[in-house]
Amino acid sequence: MTDQKTIYMDNNATTRVAPEVLEAMLPYFSELYGNPSSMHRFGDQVRKAIEVARSQVAELLNAKPSEIVFTSCGTESDSTAILSALQASPEKRHIITSRVEHPAVKNLCESLDRLTGHKHTITSLHVESDGTIDLKKYEKAFTEETAVVSMMWANNETGVIFPIKEMAAIAKSRGVLFHTDAVQAVGKLPIDLVDVPVDFLSLSGHKLHAPKGIGVLYVRKGTPYMPFLIGGHQEGGRRGGTENVTGVIGLGRACELAGQMMHTENTVVRALRDKLESGLMTKVPNTILNGHKEDRLPNTTNVSFEYIEGEAILLHLDQFGICASSGSACTSGSLEPSHVLRAMGVPFTAAHGSIRFSLSIYNTEDEVDYILEKLPPVIANLRAMSPFWADRDKIAGGGSCSSCGCGK
Repeated sequence: MTDQKTIYMDNNATTRVAPEVLEAMLPYFSELYGNPSSMHRFGDQVRKAIEVARSQVAELLNAKPSEIVFTSCGTESDSTAILSALQASPEKRHIITSRVEHPAVKNLCESLDRLTGHKHTITSLHVESDGTIDLKKYEKAFTEETAVVSMMWANNETGVIFPIKEMAAIAKSRGVLFHTDAVQAVGKLPIDLVDVPVDFLSLSGHKLHAPKGIGVLYVRKGTPYMPFLIGGHQEGGRRGGTENVTGVIGLGRACELAGQMMHTENTVVRALRDKLESGLMTKVPNTILNGHKEDRLPNTTNVSFEYIEGEAILLHLDQFGICASSGSACTSGSLEPSHVLRAMGVPFTAAHGSIRFSLSIYNTEDEVDYILEKLPPVIANLRAMSPFWADRDKIAGGGSCSSCGCGK
């Protein structure tokens, strides 16, 4: 190993724990280690700290503390919300979602369809070429059998933002429960759950500088709810199991910090993202921006370098200490192109060469400059070895590449 500095721009996969968050957590590993369910004062002081954290999370979302349920992660929150909604209306078996959802929602819906002998009907809505969704098509997807809608607030790969307020209002007008996976949005976008009528919202601590292994499910007061984990009386009977005290404390502090740093996310971080993006588009020919130019997270850019493989790009970047991604960390073991980019209709010559850079408040302009120095030569060298690059004009015209005659 060398002492090479790591330039981390994979923050949609996970974030570093903020120093302030770690500091808040440390006493609960050693000094304040009581069980919050215990009757003695030693445990009760931990219970009170959990309630402070619950209020910190609620304040970031403009929700009531009683509407916050601590879970282990965003995936658990997603499953709890969707399965709870289905149990609340057992006579209804239709789910509306999109083709660009995170695997936590996408795979759950597909499993429900398969494991129940196709008794559940899943409508996975198409997205436009820029990753946005057509509200008119969304409205037409509802039926008398619709039990729940699950739509992400912001896409983890492209950063594209869905109009959740409008979508939730449409569902509410039809008496249908609405869940949003807001894992990527919380901490980056202002969220006001008094104004946005969602019934369930999922978030994950490790996406906003809290530790891994802690999440939240927001459940609007009055929403029908069935626990996913059955056990003790924790979380008001809504989620059994001894609380992850250190994680809860860390998440509360992280939410407090996120509220303070929201302006920085949307100004300083956005400016760094834009500099990186425009630099790559200028310096590297045949580069495509994936996703809507404006309606996306301030920290995310997803670009495709045509005619080469994203995995090869990442391996070369890694040699320079640069961390990026070719899509969702939950699907990084797959050699298939991103299901998000496929749903957007990105051509195969570009989908395979997509790279996501996701920045945070800890990134610097010097780091952006370093990437703009190192990445263009990497792309040029990989293209020099690519038969697809050599045959790009023929491929663009619909001919076969000389290496395999694939007709693509």
